[in-house]
Amino acid sequence: MVVGSSPTRPTGRRDAPREGPPCLLLDDAPGRRPGASRFSRRPRLGGFRRTNRPAGPAGPGSAGAFRPEEAPCRRGSFRRRGAAPPGGGNRRSAWCGTLAHGNRQRRQPSTAAVRQRSVDPLPTGGIGVVQGEAGGEHRRWAAEPTFWREVFDQLGAGLVVVDSAGLIVAVNPAAEELLDRSAAAMVGEDFHDLLHRRADGTAVPREECLLLAALALGTSARGEGDGFLRGDGRLIPVAWSGAPVIRNGRLAGMAVLFAHITVGSGSPGNRTTHVTALEDLTGRMALVAEVTAVLAQTLDTDEALSRLSRFLVPRLADWSAIDLRAEGEVRRVAVTGPEGRDSEREAWQGVLPATAEHSRSPLVRVLHGGEPVLWGPGDIAAPSDSPLAAVQAGFLQSLGATSAVTVPLRTARQVIGALTLVRTGTARPFDAADLALVGDVGRRVGLAIDNARLFGRQREVAEAMQRNLLAPLPRPGPLRLAARYRPAPAGSQVGGDWYDAFLLRDGATALVIGDVVGHDLPAAAGMAQLHGMLRVLAWDRTEPTVAIVDRLDDALPAITSVSMATLVLARVEGPETGPWRLRWTSAGHPPPLLATPDGHAEYLTRGQGLLLGAGLGSGGRSEADASLPPGSTLLLYTDGLVEVPGTDLDTGLGRLRHHAAVLARRPLDEFCDQVLTRMSSGSTDDIAILALRVPG
Repeated sequence: MVVGSSPTRPTGRRDAPREGPPCLLLDDAPGRRPGASRFSRRPRLGGFRRTNRPAGPAGPGSAGAFRPEEAPCRRGSFRRRGAAPPGGGNRRSAWCGTLAHGNRQRRQPSTAAVRQRSVDPLPTGGIGVVQGEAGGEHRRWAAEPTFWREVFDQLGAGLVVVDSAGLIVAVNPAAEELLDRSAAAMVGEDFHDLLHRRADGTAVPREECLLLAALALGTSARGEGDGFLRGDGRLIPVAWSGAPVIRNGRLAGMAVLFAHITVGSGSPGNRTTHVTALEDLTGRMALVAEVTAVLAQTLDTDEALSRLSRFLVPRLADWSAIDLRAEGEVRRVAVTGPEGRDSEREAWQGVLPATAEHSRSPLVRVLHGGEPVLWGPGDIAAPSDSPLAAVQAGFLQSLGATSAVTVPLRTARQVIGALTLVRTGTARPFDAADLALVGDVGRRVGLAIDNARLFGRQREVAEAMQRNLLAPLPRPGPLRLAARYRPAPAGSQVGGDWYDAFLLRDGATALVIGDVVGHDLPAAAGMAQLHGMLRVLAWDRTEPTVAIVDRLDDALPAITSVSMATLVLARVEGPETGPWRLRWTSAGHPPPLLATPDGHAEYLTRGQGLLLGAGLGSGGRSEADASLPPGSTLLLYTDGLVEVPGTDLDTGLGRLRHHAAVLARRPLDEFCDQVLTRMSSGSTDDIAILALRVPG
């Protein structure tokens, strides 16, 4: 989630909407439908034509996706009156929204959050953040339910969120209290008709309402001296500030912050102070939300910290430094400052001296679990009492620091580092409000780093398991085999790609390439189960490849944890002097590619059938056969070789056929290496290939 803010401008009694508004941007990152074959043919699940179906529960436009801009919440659409949201809550509250399912809207039952979706309630009631379960770390962090719970729990100002039609879709507890109305009584009502009045209590004509005008234009607006009508009939003077809510590039509504201007302090100066405070609060919320979005864009720790540093400078500081603890040492991993001072940044990065528990240096105290610290001129110039304190003092003094703040990067278990922000020259010194803001940023950074490290460790285990399961290749007489496996790039998830080759009881050679649906440890574990079962079934009896695959499919739900998988099982047979023949069947996998020494390459598109786990029986599969010319090369591969984000599948298949034809006369190991090199640029998935060369 991203919130942007705009510069402050003069305040009048009423200001027209302006461009460059603060706005709330909600973005659903696209995801893949769980269990969907990436090579599914419509309407069947087999074949190799990729689907372009919408993303799954975490993606836009899918079943269960929350679309306020398309389905405004009206009276009666998924709303509960007088009850706490799922998960508890200690205040009277209501939550609302509309779940779109296909082309129709459906109501959400009170306990539902419905199996595919979840509603994260605030501890004190109020607004629930709707998020999907699927889609990986990136989408779970982007939703940040903890952030929204904290914001709405602590927000002293009233907050009302309206949809694009001006209907109220959510209110916070402060708004309920200020307006003497329950959330259930407001949700679904027209904001303007229900609340907005002139100072004398008369209705504001809709064509004169600044908020409605701003909503129509998708800009921000603010006003003061207007009145909001309470539930008891009294009118309260308010100052308000509205920011548009942009979701997936479309206007979804507006968030309206407001505060009660008391009669005793209703001078223009005090009213201006109220409005300024509201805008300042909006700006701080915007910055924290943007930090969350920056951290959610990658699971690579170094890249995340680099992006964060570039975001904080110059928005919040002139310089920033991030220190991390790992393996018994403290390392300054990122220093960011003004452009043109790269040499200074590099000079201060690297391993720092050990921390000393007796030191009174703010940085040392924070690294040992202390609270966030403000550095004034006296702290910056103070004598150093440890080597680390001396390095930090030298760093600040060399920058010409006049004010700084250092906050811990804290996980649920420990402090893993520190974030230091520095202001120089005549810049306004950091104050207590800045300290609280940077402290919140530090907590988010700490959790993001911790999650990235956990993901990295899980990835390492999954990769190790996957590599150990890729058995050594046999040497079946005059046939030559070669294979390659390349894991997904850092920051991506480990897939379930695998290959295998082994001799059958009748002397034929079995070749297998497959892809288990899922990622990381579950996919690696499923791959291990599938690998073992297929070997046993293929060795058990001599029968067509399609019969083996059908038996594997029948046993899949009873014996393994694999939900769906694709594979090609091939059998190479013939006397040592030739001719050689290939028999194969495909379960929803990309087709084998046969390249001949004369520079011709073609896909073996017959033998295509249903992917494993489709649950549609075995009637859709068949076995195909083809002769293997002398000197030809058979290539089996997983989809990561031909799938590149931003290009269609046919383009990838065409490129692979071209490169295989050009490389067909190269030695087999060189053939595999060159295919990987030429094809894998830009791929975000893991890749497995298995090649067989027939004697010439």
